[in-house]
Order: sequence, then structure tokens, then C-alpha cells
Amino acid sequence: MFRIVILGTGNVATHMFKAFQSTTDCSVIQVYNHKQESLTRFAEFTETTSDLSQLKSADMYLLCLKDDVIKDVASQIKTKQGIVAHTSGSQSILESLNSAVFYPLQTFSKGSELEYSKIPFCLEANSEENLNTLKTIASYISTHIYEISSSQRQTLHLAAVFVCNFTNHLYSIGEHICKEDDMPFDILKALIKETSDKVQLNPPSKVQTGPAIRKDSSTIKRHLKQLKQKTHKDIYQLMTQSIIEKHDKL
Repeated sequence: MFRIVILGTGNVATHMFKAFQSTTDCSVIQVYNHKQESLTRFAEFTETTSDLSQLKSADMYLLCLKDDVIKDVASQIKTKQGIVAHTSGSQSILESLNSAVFYPLQTFSKGSELEYSKIPFCLEANSEENLNTLKTIASYISTHIYEISSSQRQTLHLAAVFVCNFTNHLYSIGEHICKEDDMPFDILKALIKETSDKVQLNPPSKVQTGPAIRKDSSTIKRHLKQLKQKTHKDIYQLMTQSIIEKHDKL
């Protein structure tokens, strides 16, 4: 059985804890956080600590931490045996002994239920032995495992910001526009689902619809006139122009 120590108690840490606890091949033997009060919800399931010097011996120390503290915390882990892996999409692999990356490409919220077996795990390690260990650990919770370099992972993270974070922000704008005219956002959810379903089977560029790809200038002008916030107008114009330019090249 692989012994794992998780450092962090945020969204990623919470889901990684649940994923590892769902398998009999891995055991989270300890959870660390610098704030003792953040460890309460883990304390009934495993040992916890707020002191880095008290970390238990483990096969992997999984750093589910903010990017700006990963390097500092990793440098304080006094181990010469366990793999020290971070879960960041944008940080390079650390230049230290037994350093690795164990990046789950997914959006995490503490209250959501996820099918961990379908989450892509992007792995990187500073030795073939450590990489093989990561692959074995990842295989217990997912069937989608990729050996990805730091450069490739950073590119994936950038793409993920567009398809996830920016898309969600557009949902938020759509919700705001609906509320301005006293309509429920729920009316749009069937459209959102169908749009998402289509890209599971087709290249996004092949299923683009709407006034921009049709170059329907009268509708575009009317939409711009309807929009009340300058930022929303700017986004609409920029997205419209981007769609037109993209499809003029196809």
C-alpha cells in the first residue's frame, strides 16, 4: 500500500483525499495545514498536523498548495525517500531531490461529486523510477494518465483557463443579462448542456454557431445596442471579431 501525506486543505486537497480514500491501494496517513482549524474535517479520518517537522514518513508528499508557497514548503520537507509532488498546472517541476508533478486536470469545488476515474492526471518526475511510482499511484484512481512535460502542462493550464474559467465567467455575464430583464438563468441551461455535449464528439471549430459566424451584422449591432455595460460590449465585440477571423481562415 502506498502511504500518502497531503499538504493543504483546499478544494484540490479535499478531492485528492477523497480519491485516495476510495481505493484500498493507497492510504492518506496524514494531512498538513499551517492553520490547525482547517484540519478539523480531516481529523476523524486520519492524522493531522500543522507542523512541517512532524510529517510522517510516506511514499508521496502531495503539495495541494497555492503556487506562491509550493517551493518554500517543499524545501522544508525533511525527507530523502518520499516523492515530493505538487498539483499545480502552472508551476514547473521543482529542482530538488525526488521532485515530481501530480496534476489533476479538472475544476474542483468542495461540495461537488466527481468521477475520479475520468479525470486526466498529468505526471512528471525527475527520474524514471519516480515516474513509474506516480503512474502506479495514479492508476488506482484514474484511467486517464499522461506523461506531460512542464512546458506542455503549462500550455494545458492556459487552455484550461479559456475553456473553464473564462467560459464560466461568460455564464456569469449571461446570468447578469437575464436578471436585467427579470428572466431566470435556468432557461439557458439546456443550451449550455447541448453546447458542451457537442464538443465531446466534434472539434469546437466545426460546431460554431451564432451571428458572428453568419456575419449577421444587423443582429450584432442590435446586441451591442442592448448591452448596458461597456465591459460586456467590449467582450462581445472582441469575441465576435475573434470568431469571424478564426472562421475566415478555415
